[in-house]
Amino acid sequence: MPKVALLKQDGSQAGDVELNDSVFGIEPNTHVLHEAVLMQRASMRQGTHDVKNRSERRGGGRKPWRQKGTGRARQGSIRAPQWVGGGTVFGPSPRSYSYKMPKKVRRLALKSAFSSKIKEEDLVVLEDIALDVPKTKEILKILEALNIETKVLIVTADRNDNVILSANNLPNAHVLTVEEVNVLDLLTYDKLVITKDAADKAGEVLAR
Repeated sequence: MPKVALLKQDGSQAGDVELNDSVFGIEPNTHVLHEAVLMQRASMRQGTHDVKNRSERRGGGRKPWRQKGTGRARQGSIRAPQWVGGGTVFGPSPRSYSYKMPKKVRRLALKSAFSSKIKEEDLVVLEDIALDVPKTKEILKILEALNIETKVLIVTADRNDNVILSANNLPNAHVLTVEEVNVLDLLTYDKLVITKDAADKAGEVLAR
């Protein structure tokens, strides 16, 4: 089992903690990570693009000229695609880009993301995060004590409004509960700060 230092909010060490080997100690599967990121980014697309085909263009109900005898090519409507102001052929229509991966593959992607943080030494396990009031200064003080100056993802076991509100004003910090944690955020943020309870919970759920 991977063993990491257990830290307090002030940066001092409170001992060591052993993390679940099947979640935090596997060889990261880069292909599955890539597929999981693609899936998440596809789900984020709005898909509201739209063009007007000939039936949605206004006008064009009358035949522009008679079929024969004019010397010109036959035309049925001024809203046909070959006319300026006509409908668009094969243009995009509103659609959803989201798709799903098998549950086991999604779970493997999360395990790989957690394990990659351990492998790159970008994971910090905290004994707990407790703030009496929501203050940005307080969360900054914790990050300074942990020597974190890069983009950081903070994961808690349960929703903690004081921590969420304190980190809201920081452009390089984001707070999630362990149920909300996802591959895209784990890979986007350089450092992962996770509470001991959240790490235990992730190890218990993902190891199933």
